[in-house]
Amino acid sequence: MGIQKKDITCPHCHKKNVWTEDNMFRPFCSERCQLIDLGGWASEQHRIVGDPISSANSDEFDESGSPE
Repeated sequence: MGIQKKDITCPHCHKKNVWTEDNMFRPFCSERCQLIDLGGWASEQHRIVGDPISSANSDEFDESGSPE
């Protein structure tokens, strides 16, 4: 069963687009819009709000930040 065609709007440029298996950049209209959005996450312009990490969990990691 494949992906059903659905009319969508690119989250970055708001261009009308169709959600299909042929669009490898979905939900974006192009690689450019996809990379601009990725850059926003990488530079922390986009974030998911949540509770701060408590110091109680910090003992699960060594000094380098890697799990022990």
